[in-house]
Amino acid sequence: MTLDSAIGSHPGLLIVGHGSRRSEANDMLQEVANDVRERLGWQSVEAAYLEIARPTISEGFKILVREGCTDIVVHPYFLYPGNHTYADIPNEIEKVAHEYPNVRWTITEPLNIDDRIIDVVMDRIDAALESDERS
Repeated sequence: MTLDSAIGSHPGLLIVGHGSRRSEANDMLQEVANDVRERLGWQSVEAAYLEIARPTISEGFKILVREGCTDIVVHPYFLYPGNHTYADIPNEIEKVAHEYPNVRWTITEPLNIDDRIIDVVMDRIDAALESDERS
């Protein structure tokens, strides 16, 4: 589903992170969801977690359905593909989506190798080298 094809439906986005015992880490995913919501212009954007934190993937999906979403895009907010992105997240989505046969859904690729991510890495390296806090 492209952004253009989502017009006429009620699209939702579920951004899935791993989940952490550190609430600050989980709060960052919520910030990502808020920023994406603002840029995308969709009202229904939720953060959810594979494990440890809440809402779970199932809970996040159900929130979007309760908001009236008929098309849900699931984005694994992970750097690279692995068991979580190829098995765990799809399995969780399939389980909950079975309860909502009239809701279409798709899962994106994780972030992967992308020049924009490499640019962020380079920015972090530059900042570290310019910092006075080096050992």
